[in-house]
Amino acid sequence: MRRLLAVLLVLVTALPLWAGARHTVLMDVLKVRELSGILHEEGLEFGATLNRDWLEGQGGAAWSQQVTQIYNRDRISEGIRAGLEPALEGEALEDAISFFASDLGSQIITLENSARRAMADPLVEEQARAQFAQRQGGDDPYIQQINRMIVAGDLINRNVTSALNSNYHFLRALVDGDIYMMSEDEILQDVMSERADIEADTESWLGAFLTLAYSPLSLDELTAYADFSETKAGKALNAGLFAGFDPLYEDISYALGRAMALNMAAEEL
Repeated sequence: MRRLLAVLLVLVTALPLWAGARHTVLMDVLKVRELSGILHEEGLEFGATLNRDWLEGQGGAAWSQQVTQIYNRDRISEGIRAGLEPALEGEALEDAISFFASDLGSQIITLENSARRAMADPLVEEQARAQFAQRQGGDDPYIQQINRMIVAGDLINRNVTSALNSNYHFLRALVDGDIYMMSEDEILQDVMSERADIEADTESWLGAFLTLAYSPLSLDELTAYADFSETKAGKALNAGLFAGFDPLYEDISYALGRAMALNMAAEEL
């Protein structure tokens, strides 16, 4: 009996370890470390923009160091994993690994990361937006497949909600840092006043990004990816990514706001 209990204990203990190992495989096939590096670089660029627009370029090395720490690569990777682990288990986890470990799945991740890097260039972004604007609204089969993915993942609404939440936490941090005097209702009203503009920008940016990323794919390959996005595994993966990104960027936005408040207060001394 004791031996049986010991064996059962070993098996039960091993289950989370095995699941954790499979989630590590998922992180690897999704190339999350590479994505975290891209998001880190985006964060540094955004920090430079904040320094230019809010601190009149006077943030200096201290501000740069704060931004670098806030957009820590490990923090980003761990945040993504925290969303993926509870969202993908069992068959959905294995199906996601199988798809992105395939030649097509690996190519898709590479294309997405390359497009994300490319759109850091304002000229590339402008051209991608213009190309998407020309192609949408008609019978373009590529755009139809991209729209399938957008609908399957509820990507517009989820991205807009994420942006609004991030803006709220940034403004909340400025209020907590005594930069602004605003009530909770005033903060919410200020944030929600931007919803229409954010939604329009999100539709344009997302369409441009996906069109740029998937342009090297054949129509059959793009259709296969759209098919996957509509599966249980595809939807679970998408939900898991947002479950990771949403709290991650809320924390990042609040940290940026507090750092900004400290720097602005220091300028006034």
